[in-house]
Order: sequence, then C-alpha cells, then structure tokens
Amino acid sequence: MFIKPKIVMLFILLMLLTVNTSLAAEQTAPGSLSSDMFERDAKCASCHGIIHSQWEGGMHSLAEIDPFYKKEAEMASKETDGLTDTYCARCHTPIGVVSGELPPVDGSKLSDIAKRGVQCDFCHTVSDSAGIGNAPFILTPGETKWGPFKDSNSPYHFTEFSDLHTKSEFCGMCHDVSHPTNGLMLEATYTEWKEGPYSKEGVQCQDCHMTPGITKYEANPGKAASMGPKRDHIYTHYAVGANAFITDFLGDDTHRDMAIERLQSAATLVVDAPRSAEAGDTVTVDISITNSGAGHMLPTGLTDMREMWLDVTATDGDGNKFYHYGALDEDKNIDPDTLVYHTVLGDADGNPTSKVWLAESVISDHRISPRETAVEQHTFTIPADANDPVIISAKLQYRSAPQAIIDYLFDEGTYIVPVIIMAQASDSINSPDSDTNSDSDKGVQTEPTTESTPGFEAFGLAGVLVISAMFVHRKRRV
Repeated sequence: MFIKPKIVMLFILLMLLTVNTSLAAEQTAPGSLSSDMFERDAKCASCHGIIHSQWEGGMHSLAEIDPFYKKEAEMASKETDGLTDTYCARCHTPIGVVSGELPPVDGSKLSDIAKRGVQCDFCHTVSDSAGIGNAPFILTPGETKWGPFKDSNSPYHFTEFSDLHTKSEFCGMCHDVSHPTNGLMLEATYTEWKEGPYSKEGVQCQDCHMTPGITKYEANPGKAASMGPKRDHIYTHYAVGANAFITDFLGDDTHRDMAIERLQSAATLVVDAPRSAEAGDTVTVDISITNSGAGHMLPTGLTDMREMWLDVTATDGDGNKFYHYGALDEDKNIDPDTLVYHTVLGDADGNPTSKVWLAESVISDHRISPRETAVEQHTFTIPADANDPVIISAKLQYRSAPQAIIDYLFDEGTYIVPVIIMAQASDSINSPDSDTNSDSDKGVQTEPTTESTPGFEAFGLAGVLVISAMFVHRKRRV
C-alpha cells in the first residue's frame, strides 16, 4: 500500500498540533467555575451508596473541616498576606477554589458543596491533568463523569473512561507539594513512589489505598452502582493513610481503626542482642527497622510534622529497668537524644522551622525508603547486680504531630496526640530461649482522657513551633 508524501506530512503535522495542544493544557483556574455546576455527594449516594459510605468520614471528606488545617491555614494566610489561601485550599476544598469562594481563608463564603472537601463530583469531573504536584487538575463539570470503566452505563449521567483515574498520577496531583515561591519540596509521597521499587513493578497508589489488600493489590468484587453489573474488582473509597488522629476526633472509628491497621502493616522490627554477657559488661544491640509495607518513605506526607521513633528498654530478670531510650517526658515530648524519623526544614537563616511557608531548605531527612532497612545500635552497661535474663524490648512508635505544637495551637492539655505502636520486638541475653523476636503485639498507646483526640491531615500546613534540630544517634542503612 502506497501513501502519498503529502498525506504523511499532513498526518505528522496533525500529530504535532495534538501534542502541542496537550502540552498547552492549563489547570482549572480559581474562580473560573461555579459551585452549582457540581453535584452534591448525597445525590451520588442514591446509586453509589456503598462507595459513598466508604468515602464518608475519611480524610478526603474531612479535608476542609479539619480544624487543625483551618487554624494553620488562617495563620499562614496572615503571615504571608494571603499568598497561601488558594494554594493550600486547592486540595482541601478544590470546588471552593475553582468557584472563587476562597478567600477569605476562614471559609465563611464556602457553599455546602465546597465544604465537603474532596468529594465525589470533584474527582469524577477531573477530565485531565496538567502535571504533578500543587493540584494541577483540569475539571469539566457537567453531565459526563470520568471513571475507571470502559463499559459503564448510567441512566442519570454520561460516562467516560479515564485511564488517569487508574494511575498514581491522579493521586500525584495533590500528594506532591512544593513551596509556591521557592519550589522547595514540602511533601513528596508521589515522587517517593515514582522513584521507588513499587513504581518500577507497576504497583499503583490505588492498588494499596483503594483495595482491601492494605500493602498490596487485592481484588474487591462487587458493584460500583446499585443497578450496575457485578464486576471482578471495584475500587474501595476509604482511601486510608496514616491518620488515626483527626478521624478519631471527628468520630469516625472505622477510618481510625483502618489507619492503625495500615500503620501496623507498614514496617517490621528485629532486635539482635548478644547471646551472652556478664554483669558489668557493656553490650551493643542492633535494632533493624524495615519499611516492608509502604510504597513510599516512612513516614510520608508533611514529614516535618510526623514523628516515628524507637522506644527501647532493657530490664533484668527481676524486671528492673536500667536502660530507656525514646521515652516521653511529662509534657509528652520525646527525649531529645532520640533519633526521630522525619524531616527538619530550615528557614532563610538556616534555622529549623515547622512553618512550611517560611521553609527554604531541608536541614535533615531521616526516613526509610521502600524496602530499605535502618539499623540503630544501642549500647548500655549491664548493672553488676542484674539477674538473668536481660530482656531488650523495642517499639516502633508514630504520631501525627509533636504534642508541643498541639499545645501551642490550643490550650495545653486540650488534646493528647495518640502514640501508635507500629511494631514491637524483643530479644534476650543469657536466656535459654534466645530467639524471642516478635512483632505480633501491636496497639495504640494513649493517655487517659475524656476529650476526643484530633489530628493532622496529611496535606495540612505545618504548625507554628520551631522543631529542634535532629539529634545525633548512630544509625546505618543496609
């Protein structure tokens, strides 16, 4: 078959124009739409009841009413003369931003639809994306809804297949965040995934966060709509991450418990102690933390706020504790000699800051990449009067934010940040049963309180206290 050169050139020109048009695609601008162009999520629930119930009470549904995000957003707005108003809200209340209902940052002009955070008709009117990070979504509200099925048929609206909805790039629009003026990466969950092994193996964000599998894809047979066909897999819409804090405060036990379960599936812990030692000896114990279940770093999100650390104790055969590392003091602050797995941001003068709007550099980044292991070495002297066996116990702990920042934002003692035990293990010295490593006992360590305990959403602005610089502790990666 012979094709004339002119036709070939015309085809190439058409292709180039198509590519240029795609590259020129711009994100939906603030104020370019109206909130009444979007459907209420309650209407979606009429046909998509199961999916709606999964979304309701999760962090996507609570994104705009998260009281800590709102308080921090107002503070950032004041200190930046409004620079951060639509920058932060574009992911917390996207309909509010594109409808021009923000500012003011306090949300006093938001419609009821905009207050529903990342709701159904926002995600399913995303028709394209202009890139990754800082919410470059392109919206086409109306009768057509975009989703992951090529054969869907609805009596209420038109449907359009969207490959974007099945890929991590959909999540990457909001789960990568860079500073609006200096470009410093503040959150990099998508990039961490993209540069890691899960991306190379084709595992998408949705495979872990929108299926029952927690750390891997697991099919979820069912119907996407009440009148729809039975399918081999329907994406769940819990979209749970690590936030067991704000969900608990706002009264959603389901999402809280799922967040705890997810944290407890993210890492494994091994304690390796000498088999024997004499009283009075100085010994070194290796404690290995492996990011065995997360497709991104541990922790991820707004990582200058997140805290993950080891609590390590050594006791003798009579239960006398003679070594304790990573303890909380009476004010719920972590012992300053503890290595905390998170990032520390620096301001223009190079001083640590947790005001992300002032951040211009990363002072330190102590986190664990996917399938990587961090090993801490703990050295102590066994007391001369210690009875055998010596038990070394370790707990990998996590909380959404430092207690001091919560106390600063609110009255001291109003809220206690729960400490979640991600994994724990132990080993012994001078014991007949030397292989006592176990990570089977996991749970949540909380202080008794009659108050509900709120939390930080993964995309919220940071608090307002300066976090002290990371403290030196011997660590090696293998």
